[in-house]
Amino acid sequence: MGSPDEATGELTARRYLKDLAAGERRRLRLAVLAGTSAGLLTIGQLVLMASFISRLLVEGAALSTLTPLLAGLMVVLPLRALALYLQETLAQVASVRIRQRVRRSLLDHLAQLGPVRLTSRHSASLANQLVEQVEALDGYFARFQPQLHLALLVPLSILLPVLWLDWLAAIFLLISAPLIPLFMALVGMGAERLNREQFAAVARLSGHFIDRVRGITTLQLFGRTSQATREVHAAADDYRQRSMRTLRLAFLSSAVLEFFASVAIAVVAIYVGFGLLGYIAYGPADELTLFSGLLVLLLAPEFFQPLRSLSQHYHDRAAALGAAEGLVALLTETPDARRMTGGAVPATSHDVLVELEAASVEHLGRGRVLGPVDLSLAAGEVVAVTGPSGVGKSTLLQLLAGFVAPASGSIRVAEGLRLAWMDQRPLLIQGSLADNLLLAAPDATEAEMRRALGRAGLSELLAALPLGLETRLGERGVGLSGGQAQRLALARVFLSRASLVLLDEPTASLDAETQDDLIEALQVLADEGRALVIATHHPALMALAKRRLSLEPEATPREVSHDAPA
Repeated sequence: MGSPDEATGELTARRYLKDLAAGERRRLRLAVLAGTSAGLLTIGQLVLMASFISRLLVEGAALSTLTPLLAGLMVVLPLRALALYLQETLAQVASVRIRQRVRRSLLDHLAQLGPVRLTSRHSASLANQLVEQVEALDGYFARFQPQLHLALLVPLSILLPVLWLDWLAAIFLLISAPLIPLFMALVGMGAERLNREQFAAVARLSGHFIDRVRGITTLQLFGRTSQATREVHAAADDYRQRSMRTLRLAFLSSAVLEFFASVAIAVVAIYVGFGLLGYIAYGPADELTLFSGLLVLLLAPEFFQPLRSLSQHYHDRAAALGAAEGLVALLTETPDARRMTGGAVPATSHDVLVELEAASVEHLGRGRVLGPVDLSLAAGEVVAVTGPSGVGKSTLLQLLAGFVAPASGSIRVAEGLRLAWMDQRPLLIQGSLADNLLLAAPDATEAEMRRALGRAGLSELLAALPLGLETRLGERGVGLSGGQAQRLALARVFLSRASLVLLDEPTASLDAETQDDLIEALQVLADEGRALVIATHHPALMALAKRRLSLEPEATPREVSHDAPA
């Protein structure tokens, strides 16, 4: 038996899947209606076939008199195919729309949590949830949900004509029918747990592999590539073993269900055969004819087919429940309430971009990490934020950017404020130079991109590249030096037209010449009327600022002018 936490998680996951299905109830119901119609048309098809064979063999009817039966078959067959097509299409469309809605809700929730709250989660794990776990819901809504209803409606529709033809055969079917869902539940009881463990394993494997790829240079420098390779192989083998356990369970359950369905059909076939031969005199057996016996025999596999299909899709349910638990765990992570509602109010003056009043920030388990801070920032101002490491300089920038909300005090921002963020490790994606620039301004023209690169001091580099703006970069800017990566990030700032630029140690790890060029470019930004807030220890950046906000541990921040002593 699972733990109480597992039982609660499963119950929550079921409720979540039910709520998702409610949004597409109309399409799912139409899919069930189409599937039921296909079942009824199957009954009609088999009645026509049994009647055709019976009249041809028993009554010796001429083929010309059987033309209406053949015409009926020609009509029923395409109608049945159309009903099955509608069932599949409607269910698939419902599944696609549900998965789109889930992805939108996940992305909205991630935006509400913000980058600070998401630092505790690996990017590979989040990607796995957005892709793999959401895709795992497909089989549940496209196949299992409609089949769950069809497994009841279609067998009942078949049982009624069998009961009319031969009540003893109907009893055989009725007795054997519950065995399939019973053994389906027994054999598949551990499938959900295995799928949940498999999702966790693939998330760990994704994160493990990405971490090793990102650190490949460091691993090579320290001669640890062989050990890293063995670790990746071990993680992959663990995932392989979990996958094989899931597959073994799927094959075992399918074999058990096929066995019981085959035995039940064989019992009906033996009964019909011996009844037609006159060896069974009990009940309606002596009244069996070729028509009734053949129709019962043809209907028996169709009676079990919806149950067998349900058993095949039972693992779609287990996979969806396992995925839903992970999705619910992420969606129930509570964002900062003040950040969700904006956390900020309009600035009191049109000239003020951002205004902090006794604002402080607290982190769970760490208490207060910043504040209280008072700061008023107008367009064109440059403020240097100084202080020892760990005093809260980066947290102040996060507060100004809206990544975190103040635990106390207030923050006011100008309406429609646009901001840009730049730190010592700029985010560069795998793609072209143009792709990386368009992150800041999706509608930028080629001329605007070239102008921004020139202002950031990358004109010579661009001219030396054979492919120009189409030059490909690796993840995190592989192919560029540290200084070039910083300049590219600065070009994005120029391109963004942001009125507030937040910089976190932008000159760290750069050589002196690159630092000087970067500081000159920042001066150009300030001359354009953009407000700059720079968290730094660098004297030249402090000299660039006209105001300095000095953060000190367990003390009220001091704001000093450029000429005041540190």
